[in-house]
Amino acid sequence: MNNLYQARRMNLGLIGLLVWSLGLYIPDVRAQDTLHYSGSTLSRVDYHHGQLQPAVGVHAVQTMRANRQMPEESDGYGWTYNHAPMIAYWQGKYYLEYLSDPVGEHIAPSQTLLQTSEDGYSWTMPEVIFPPYRIPDGTRKEGHEGIAKDLDAVMHQRMGFYVASNGKLLALAYYGIAMDAHDGPNDGKGIGRVIREIKEDGSFGPIYFIRYNKGWTEGNTDYPFYKSSTDRAMVAACEELLSKPLMMQQWVEEADRDDPLIPLQKQYKAFSYYTLPDSRVLGLWKHALTSISADGGLSWQYMPLRAPRIVNSNAKIWGQRTADGAFALVYNPSEYRWPLAVSTSVDGIDYTNLLLVHGEITTMRYGGNYKSYGPQYIRGILEGNGTPPDGKMWLTYSVNKEDIWVASVPTPISAEAAGHAMEVFDKLPEGQELRLWNTYSPQWAKTQISRKEGKRYLRMADKDPFDYAKAQRIIPSSKQLHVEFTLIPNQDDHGKLQIEIQDAQGRPGVQLLFDEDGLIKTRAGYRMNTLSEYQKGKTYKVEMDLDVETRFYSLKVNGIEKGPKLFFAPLEAMERIVFRTGTQRYFPHAETPTDQDYDVNGAGQMDPEAEFYLESLISY
Repeated sequence: MNNLYQARRMNLGLIGLLVWSLGLYIPDVRAQDTLHYSGSTLSRVDYHHGQLQPAVGVHAVQTMRANRQMPEESDGYGWTYNHAPMIAYWQGKYYLEYLSDPVGEHIAPSQTLLQTSEDGYSWTMPEVIFPPYRIPDGTRKEGHEGIAKDLDAVMHQRMGFYVASNGKLLALAYYGIAMDAHDGPNDGKGIGRVIREIKEDGSFGPIYFIRYNKGWTEGNTDYPFYKSSTDRAMVAACEELLSKPLMMQQWVEEADRDDPLIPLQKQYKAFSYYTLPDSRVLGLWKHALTSISADGGLSWQYMPLRAPRIVNSNAKIWGQRTADGAFALVYNPSEYRWPLAVSTSVDGIDYTNLLLVHGEITTMRYGGNYKSYGPQYIRGILEGNGTPPDGKMWLTYSVNKEDIWVASVPTPISAEAAGHAMEVFDKLPEGQELRLWNTYSPQWAKTQISRKEGKRYLRMADKDPFDYAKAQRIIPSSKQLHVEFTLIPNQDDHGKLQIEIQDAQGRPGVQLLFDEDGLIKTRAGYRMNTLSEYQKGKTYKVEMDLDVETRFYSLKVNGIEKGPKLFFAPLEAMERIVFRTGTQRYFPHAETPTDQDYDVNGAGQMDPEAEFYLESLISY
C-alpha cells in the first residue's frame, strides 16, 4: 500500500469518526473510489486570484450589473440582491435564470428573472419569469412565532431548467416562506415548486405548481396544479421530470422532509452530479461532500463525506463531464468565496490540478442581508440540458450576490500556453481573435473585438467607477522576453490603461501606464516615472526587451528609446502579458468583516467612457 493511499485512508477514517460522532454512519469506502484531489496546488486567499494559474482562454462576461439608481441599466427594477443563477442551452440559445430580492437575502419580495443569449456574450435584458407571490395573511409557519401580514414569498431554488425528451423546455422555481431576515426559506415549510414552459419564440406558458408543500393545495394557492393543463405534452414533460430520482434530489432542501420523491432525504445542500464512465453517478453537495450511486440516484453507496483534499466551504461545487471526455470540478477552493477555480480529472475520481476561472472581486456597491464577497454559487449545464456546439464548458455564478456572470472555459482545460503571442487582430480569423486570451468583461467595462474604421481591434471600453476591463495573454515561461504592442487611446484626459508583465502566480514585475493625465509612465518601486505625453487618436507602438536575471528591460515608444529600466519587483520567469483599465484590487481580504451593511458612495453612477484599441501583440 503506497503512502498516498495510506494518507487517503487515514483522512477517510478521520472523516468517518467525525461523522460518526455526529450520529451518522459511513461504511468503509475505498479511497481510490472516492472523489479526491491528488494535486499539490493550493489557493492563497490573500489574493483574489489565489495565485493560481489561469485556465487558458477563459472569457468571463457580466450579464447583469445591479443598479438601484438607474434600473434601466440593470434589470428594470433596481433590485440589488441577485444570486443562484442556473444555465441551459436549448434550440441554439443560452438560457440563464436567477433569483432576485430588492436588497438582501431572504427578505421579500422576491422574483426570478430570465436572460437569453445566442452567443453567450450578448445577453438580453432580464425579464420576470416567476413574479413575487403574496402569502395569505394569517399564515403561520411551524416553529416560528410570526404570523404573515402583507408578506411575500421568498424564492429559493436549486434547480432551474429541465429539457424533456419531448422537446419541452421547463423553467422551475420555488416559493418559500421567510418570516424574518434570519428565517430560511429552504426548510421544507414553504408553499411549493412552480414550473413554466419556455417556448422557442421566447414566450412563456402559464405558471403551474408541480409540487406542493404540506398544507398547500390548488384550493389555497394562486396557480393551478400542472395536471389541470390542457397541454398534454407539457403534462407529460412534468411527469417525466417527477419520475427521475436525480432531478428530485436537487429539490431536497425545499421539499417536505418526508417527501417520498426524494431518494436521500438528509439535508445535504446544493446537489449536483455527473455520470462516470462505468455509468455510475457521482454526487456532489456543499462542503465538497460526495458519494456514488450505482442505480441512478435511487440509493447511494455511502453517506456523503468530504472529498479528501478538496478545499471548499459552504458555497456550491459543480462537477461535469466536458466535451473532450474529461471531467471538471468548479468551486471556491478556500474557506472564502474566492477565487473561482477549476480542477480536472481523466476518470472523474482523481482530480490532479487547480486552475483559475474567475479571480476578480469588484466593489460590493450595495450592502444587504447575507451578501458574501466573491464569485460564487457556480452552476454549469446539467446533463440533458443542452450541449453548446463550441465544445466549451459554460458556467454561471454571481459576484458579491449582486451581479450575474457567465464564463466559457475551452476544452481540453489547460494552463499551458499554446505559444507566444503573434496576434494582429485584423488578420486573424473572425470569431477566433481571442481564442488564446483570457478576458474579463463587465457590462460597463467591456473587453471585446470591435471594428474601428474598418479594422478589427481588441477594444477595452471602461465607464465603470468600480470595475475595469481586463485582457491577458498567457505565454510560455520565459527568462528573456521581447514584447511589442500597438494601441490607440481614444482620449487623453480621463481613464487609464495598465500593461503588466507577470509571472505564473499573477505577480507583476513591470508596469507601464497610459495614465488619466495624458502621460505614459512606468512604475519604479513605489514611484511612477514619466516617459512622455500621449495624444488621443494617435497610434503608439511600444517595444520592450526584458531579462529577469538582470532585472532590466529596455523600452521604446514609437521607435524612440526611453532608456533602460529596472523591474519594480523581481520575477523568476515571465508568463503573462496583462492589459487592464484600472488598478489591481486587494479588498476584500482575509480580515474583511463578513457582512457589509452599507452602500458605497456613488453606487449607481457612471464615469465618462475611456476606450483603448489594441491593434496587435507580439512576443518571443
